[in-house]
Amino acid sequence: MRHRMSGRKLSRTSSHRSAMFANMTVSLLRHEQIMTTLPKAKELRSYAERMITLGKRGGLHARRQAISFLQDEPIVGKVFGPLAERYRERHGGYTRVLKAGFRHGDNAPVAVIELVDRDPAAKGAEDKARHAAQLEAAAAAEEAR
Repeated sequence: MRHRMSGRKLSRTSSHRSAMFANMTVSLLRHEQIMTTLPKAKELRSYAERMITLGKRGGLHARRQAISFLQDEPIVGKVFGPLAERYRERHGGYTRVLKAGFRHGDNAPVAVIELVDRDPAAKGAEDKARHAAQLEAAAAAEEAR
């Protein structure tokens, strides 16, 4: 019997599951929208909402709890800064899960999980900046020759 047992196992060990959800939470908070399987998206919701609630609470203890889980200082800064301000008046329900059909390879149900009132410019902004820096460095190296 599974009385009082919460969360899906997702055919993973507990350490793999905790690392996976920490990584997925960082990705969701960084890009504000990610695509994954439906069970993972539904499970990820609680982790992401907990982090945003910590950001809204503020304070040193909440910040240390977020750093302990996320392991990413810039994302913790985003959670305690812009995201906390964006969701200051909202009492929960910071994420949305939208079904997106089925994956071609294994027919797994796929979903998009995103932050409510997300910033559309945040998706891929870090990758675009990195790509632009690489192009700039390549152009500078070409001129140096």
